[in-house]
Amino acid sequence: MNDIQHFINGAPADGTSGRFGSVTNPANGTATARVPLASVSEVDTAVSAASKAFQSWGTASLARRTQVLFNYRELVNARRDEIAELITAEHGKVHSDALGEVARGLEVVEVACGIPQLLKGETSTQVSTRVDVESIRQPVGVVAGITPFNFPAMVPMWMFPIALACGNTFVLKPSEKDPSATLRLVELAHEAGVPEGVLNLVHGDKTAVDRLLEHPEVDAVSFVGSTPIAKHVHDTASATGKRVQALGGAKNHMLVLPDADLDQAADAAVSAAYGSAGERCMAVSVVVAVDPIGDELVGKIAERARNLTIGPGNDPASEMGPLITSEHRDKVSSYVPRAREQGAEVVVDGTDLVVEGHEDGFFTGVSLVDKVSPEMDVYADEIFGPVLAVVRAESYEEAIGLINSSRWGNGTAIFTRDGGAARRFQLEVQAGMVGVNVPIPVPVGYHSFGGWKDSLFGDNHIYGNDGVHFYTRGKVITTRWPDPSDGGVDLGFPSNT
Repeated sequence: MNDIQHFINGAPADGTSGRFGSVTNPANGTATARVPLASVSEVDTAVSAASKAFQSWGTASLARRTQVLFNYRELVNARRDEIAELITAEHGKVHSDALGEVARGLEVVEVACGIPQLLKGETSTQVSTRVDVESIRQPVGVVAGITPFNFPAMVPMWMFPIALACGNTFVLKPSEKDPSATLRLVELAHEAGVPEGVLNLVHGDKTAVDRLLEHPEVDAVSFVGSTPIAKHVHDTASATGKRVQALGGAKNHMLVLPDADLDQAADAAVSAAYGSAGERCMAVSVVVAVDPIGDELVGKIAERARNLTIGPGNDPASEMGPLITSEHRDKVSSYVPRAREQGAEVVVDGTDLVVEGHEDGFFTGVSLVDKVSPEMDVYADEIFGPVLAVVRAESYEEAIGLINSSRWGNGTAIFTRDGGAARRFQLEVQAGMVGVNVPIPVPVGYHSFGGWKDSLFGDNHIYGNDGVHFYTRGKVITTRWPDPSDGGVDLGFPSNT
């Protein structure tokens, strides 16, 4: 079993706190590494390195920063299989899904490569006699990024490439459950030419997180994770004057109207609910079927769900891998019998799945629960696993009311052939990301990702233009130069004449 290291001030650093967590292969339950859990002093060392590096990186030319990012894009692209293998080994998702994760992260790196265009300011000349006004954006300083276990490569790449491109320095705290892919990304950034101290990584738990939230030299915090922790991050960090974007959990609804292509809708529901074992904040966890198509749609989803191949992520035949820990698997599985007890109909029950040869892995099968109502736990909670709930509705109006009453508003989708219904839905639904015949509407890298209500705390979404705005501060400069022929300088307050 090897010991994973921090990465501080351009070099690997052994943990000194004496506290360690265990990294486990979820496909077989075997511990593969120890990860250090940083002390307050170790976090302080990383922040100090970032603060010192900001003095030069914050004023480095756009040409230099862009070249480093181009180098980084090429290095990550050349090693996408290696990074995907690390994800599969520690998270458990199948290799093709892990490759997709790396590709979506690279989209944002490519956007960051265009930072000279994104940071262009605005100028108004002659707003008054010989007075010009210019708006520019400058980096905020030291940024802390706290990222989740379910996307150990993609979410970090949603944060630090844009932040660095804007001239900030960064301290990254990845999930301690699957840290190796994130660490590899940081090592490659250093190889690409990121200077010492500009990008640092500390592993850890609540001790490290809380120190980053309270540290006086941290200027901004980016977070992706569950809603309770997102709220804690936002409230704690903003109370100390930091800029905060904290993306939380979700309960994403997929509305299926009677005119929809039901085969297309069933395919979409299965891939969106069960892909990556449902451990996605954009997973579809509720299908709202507008009758009379409910029975037929449920039958089609059940048929597909029963035929999924579940096994270790490194097996090319596997379509879904294990969950991240045995504790999480048990929690996810507990919702299925509870739904039955509360009056729902369990159509597919995957909770007793055993994968031959991987009996100690953290596997559960996929489950489909029909005739769910909002007061049931299977509907009310974010399960974050392969459990799909189906709610029946009598009309579009009933369905949209149900969706909008959810306390979350991350993503949603509608399946229909009716353009008018789709247009009405996209305007009326209370969610930050909407798909029309697209089950997981994660925006491309040059738009921005983020939800509404309890799915987002803070004003700015992540990556895209919102990401650039979050990692920079606006400054407006008003200038007035005397004409050489004036023979003097007027120091009076500018006014229109």
